[in-house]
Amino acid sequence: MTTIIGVRFKSNGKMYYFDPCGTDVPAGTGVIVETARGLEYGECVQGNTDVPEQTVVQPLKRMVRIATDADHKTLERNKKRADEAFVICKRKIEERGLEMNLVTAECTFDMNKMLFYFTADGRVDFRELVKDLAGIFRTRIELRQIGVRDEAKMIGGLGTCGRELCCCSYLEDFHPVSINMAKDQNLSLNPAKISGVCGRLMCCLKYEHEAYAELQKVTPKLGSVVDTPEGRGKVISAQMLRGTCKVQLDDSPDHTLTEFQCTDCCMVKGVCRNRQNAAAMAEERRKREEQAAAELAAKAAKEKQDAADGETAETAAQEAQPEEGAAPPRRRRRRGGRRRHKPSAGAAGGTADGAPATHPAEPQ
Repeated sequence: MTTIIGVRFKSNGKMYYFDPCGTDVPAGTGVIVETARGLEYGECVQGNTDVPEQTVVQPLKRMVRIATDADHKTLERNKKRADEAFVICKRKIEERGLEMNLVTAECTFDMNKMLFYFTADGRVDFRELVKDLAGIFRTRIELRQIGVRDEAKMIGGLGTCGRELCCCSYLEDFHPVSINMAKDQNLSLNPAKISGVCGRLMCCLKYEHEAYAELQKVTPKLGSVVDTPEGRGKVISAQMLRGTCKVQLDDSPDHTLTEFQCTDCCMVKGVCRNRQNAAAMAEERRKREEQAAAELAAKAAKEKQDAADGETAETAAQEAQPEEGAAPPRRRRRRGGRRRHKPSAGAAGGTADGAPATHPAEPQ
């Protein structure tokens, strides 16, 4: 076991382990510790604690001393210098015409280094800017490019919920947030509603996702077929936080929705999720049968009409046919025309006894 203390350098920053060197340090005490940047002032948020050696990254940095009144005065003086350095650096950036947004500036406790944090869309050549700042402050200058989420954490602000930003209040690290988390929570995919002040997806989607993932295990999906205490139906809507869902029962004649507890609904597997309920299917089947009957009736009426028309035509034809032994109807002479005479037997091209007439042979 190793004795450690937990120290934070910012109110919303990560907690780091340090070796107290045998000193009993209560929580809430200011301490001076060794870091990779030199001596730093931090606040002890976890007193002396024994932890397994496997959980500690070796070598463990040590605590130099508990902060004194002089250390607190030095800390206040460094904050004023950092504010002045921020104004000067911002003016130099404007003079150089660099496309970068300065976020904040800070100094190490021993003033060996000044750090400037900025955001930019791409890479920025700030070598000349570093030379200008080094000539003014006579110390080491370091510029760090950060993301928009880190910018919101440093500056702070209020979220859409009206509370302080989660990253400023208690979140120590940033976790990846995906759009699937918003889908699982049935949220609107409007970017303006699911994005934070930094322009990225809200961090609360991440730590709320575990609760919604557990609720999804007992909440039926939309469009699924479930068995309820009142019969089988289809899920129309669901409220995961309330643990209820609205179901359209198959036996419901007027397609009304009934609310049930999600734990009382059992999803039916192997059934099409997009099927209609039984009442709608019966209504559609009835319409199809009525349409088929109407088509059959129209077809029968048409056949009957065709048969009647055929009988009428046959009767008219029989009436128009002359009776056996009756004289044929006389043909009327055209008005103004000449009476036609029957040709004689000779003119008909034959003899009187019906023999065919002979003609002289034509020359070959």
